[in-house]
Amino acid sequence: MKSIKILRMERNLKQTDLAEKLGISQGAVSYWESDGAFPPSRFLPKLASIFGCTIDELFEGESLHETGA
Repeated sequence: MKSIKILRMERNLKQTDLAEKLGISQGAVSYWESDGAFPPSRFLPKLASIFGCTIDELFEGESLHETGA
C-alpha cells in the first residue's frame, strides 16, 4: 500500500485533518503512518475519495502524480 503519510503530505493535509475527515483519532492516523499498519478495509473507500484516487491506486507503489491521477 502506498504510504498514507506520503498521500497525506502530497495533499497538504495534517494528521488531524485526515483524522477529522475519517471520523477517527489523530493517534490512529499516526499509527498507520509510523508502524506501517494497514487501515481497516472499511476506511479504504473514504481514503480513496479523500486522496482522489481509486482503491486500487492506494495499493500501487508508484506516485499518483506519475499515473496522471
